[in-house]
Amino acid sequence: MKRFAIVLGLAVMLPLAAAAECASVSAGDLTVTGAWSRATIGTARPAVFYVEIRNDGETGDRLTGIDTPVAAMPMLHRTVVKDGVASMPHAEAIDIPAGETVSLAPGGYHGMLMELTAPLAEGETFPVALRFERAGSVEIDARVLSIRAQGAECDAAG
Repeated sequence: MKRFAIVLGLAVMLPLAAAAECASVSAGDLTVTGAWSRATIGTARPAVFYVEIRNDGETGDRLTGIDTPVAAMPMLHRTVVKDGVASMPHAEAIDIPAGETVSLAPGGYHGMLMELTAPLAEGETFPVALRFERAGSVEIDARVLSIRAQGAECDAAG
């Protein structure tokens, strides 16, 4: 009986964990989904922030910045590979064209969380406010995944 209760509990909780990982928030024509980061070892190195932004409107918007209490200097970056060397220059803004989805993901645009206020532990969440030129500020909770994670498991959420 005890084993059945444990199995039943896991069966209920695992889909909920995946759903939390893939939460979405809407503001006007924009939908922000699947915010996540990777766990960190200490605070000496920066962390990353990834998310998907869908624009269902007829007018483009621009992501102009991010804010979070877990980092003193959150900023937007883009991974660029030139002559086999990768760099991550600061991005002043990221265009979110009308009718399109833009992903902040490994190997492309991403949030760089500099000067962490505390280590990011797997399983935790933290708030991130995304600042848009037209839609204003949109806050979403980012789920901290494993240090080796490659993306949120949104397909498992339903």
